[in-house]
Amino acid sequence: MAVSANRLELLQIADAVAREKVIDRQIVLAAMEDAIQKAARSRYGSETEVRAEINPKTGEIALSRLLLVAEQVENDATDISLAEARRKNPAAMIGDYIAEPLPPFDFGRIAAQSAKQVIVQKVRDAERDRQYDEFKDRVGEIVNGLIKRVEYGNVIVDLGRAEAIIRRDELIPRETFRPGDRVRALLYDVRRETRGPQIFLSRTHPQFMSKLFGQEVPEIYDGIVEVRAVARDPGSRAKIAVISRDSSIDPVGACVGMRGSRVQAVVGELQGEKIDIIPWSQDEATFIVNALQPAEVVKVVLDEDSERIEVVVPDDQLSLAIGRRGQNVRLASQLTGWDIDILTEAEESERRQKEFNERTELFMNALDVDEVVGQLLASEGFRTVEEIAYVDLAEVASIEGFDEETAQEIQMRANEHLEKIEAENEAKRVELGVEDDVREVAGVTSAMLVAFGENDVKSVEDLAGCATDDLVGYTEGRGAEAKRHPGILDGFEISKAEAEAMIMDARVRAGWIEAPAVEDEAVEGEVAYEGDDVHDDAHEGGAEPAELTEAEAVFGTEGAPETDEDEQGSPEGDAEARPS
Repeated sequence: MAVSANRLELLQIADAVAREKVIDRQIVLAAMEDAIQKAARSRYGSETEVRAEINPKTGEIALSRLLLVAEQVENDATDISLAEARRKNPAAMIGDYIAEPLPPFDFGRIAAQSAKQVIVQKVRDAERDRQYDEFKDRVGEIVNGLIKRVEYGNVIVDLGRAEAIIRRDELIPRETFRPGDRVRALLYDVRRETRGPQIFLSRTHPQFMSKLFGQEVPEIYDGIVEVRAVARDPGSRAKIAVISRDSSIDPVGACVGMRGSRVQAVVGELQGEKIDIIPWSQDEATFIVNALQPAEVVKVVLDEDSERIEVVVPDDQLSLAIGRRGQNVRLASQLTGWDIDILTEAEESERRQKEFNERTELFMNALDVDEVVGQLLASEGFRTVEEIAYVDLAEVASIEGFDEETAQEIQMRANEHLEKIEAENEAKRVELGVEDDVREVAGVTSAMLVAFGENDVKSVEDLAGCATDDLVGYTEGRGAEAKRHPGILDGFEISKAEAEAMIMDARVRAGWIEAPAVEDEAVEGEVAYEGDDVHDDAHEGGAEPAELTEAEAVFGTEGAPETDEDEQGSPEGDAEARPS
């Protein structure tokens, strides 16, 4: 092939490639120029700076060599003297480039092959850039395409102007495709990669189901009904939580449609995947109860710190709540974001009985009282000796069968027990070598000092060097794979915020950081907050314990499951625990 080849044919080739690859014609011409330049360098020498230009109207090819204007010519192939340059261009200066025309030449076999590779690579890169720019803003949309081929379980889809891939793990189990079949999938990722596909589709992504409902349900498309959460076990079962912005529209009914027409269309697209449509609720407990449908829930107890929830179901509903191979509870956990523990009523009653007996025995040993008095204190919601010692005397005296004198005696014994424990802890602290300065850190108790000593935290500097997780511990992983790593203060019921405040105070005392300046407004807000705490403490110290207060978050909603009023009391009832 010679450079003087048919110019019209050259332009026709550029136009055909541009149309076929849906790229700009100028990009193809630039690729041809680069290919000609590379071939020319092999002809005139690799150090020669060759430029090729193709006239986009006539197809004429012009070759030239760029020479650098230099004071001293070191290489005739790349440099030119100032005097010779000014003969060609009187305005030439040192550092300028002079273009010197080159004669046409014939491509050899190797040069032609090399030029072809350059053109193919440039066109392919331009095509990939065009595909990336076209599809990068369509992530999250459902796209339609034709199956082009199947490679090792991966499905290549022709989208018309690009090719996409559905990886084997993004296909619904047991579904098969043949070339020519039409497929719908979610475009979930577009990557700029040098090789291989860069548009990735999925039929197992939770958002694929959400978008399918958006196509089938006009209320979702219009924004009246919103899909809040989706959890899927692809090809088997799924749960979807919906909420309506219009109180007159039932979100579940809108998604189901007349005689189930809307949801059946989605089920058909997902190869018969069963779908539970549940109403979303801002109240976490109610939402979790809905997510466990069709199982009935008797009671739930939330633990917001660890994001775990205990759910109590009737004995005959246990298998239904768990589901086949744990499917129902697993999907409910994914949908709500909470770790769910399921107990039967018998298991929960047995646990409550065990806790009641443990608290009764604690009070009998610590306060030197008989079993009846210990049961009375436990049934009133007292969990520790500290609560009995520091609660208002009138609350203890208000217990049935107690008078003020009895209440005073019990509180006195509680205080004596705490003083004894305090003295034992102090002696153990000294024995372990924990410094006195650690006791001055805000929030540190004598029992914590012993725990610090047992874990080799013996000075303020040692405490200042701890992390929050060192004190309260942490959980690695989720669900069945979760592994709990205990902290130094495990069992002391302190939050991460309290542990962090303790560490920061130690760092201030150690001189590592300066104490933060406290403004007047912050102080006022702190006082108001403390007032709220006092109110909460007074409530928790009364006849209703803290755990019952957690459960009340669930029972305040209409239709929520009922619970026993005496959640902390004896499972057999107060009548058996109290003397007649």
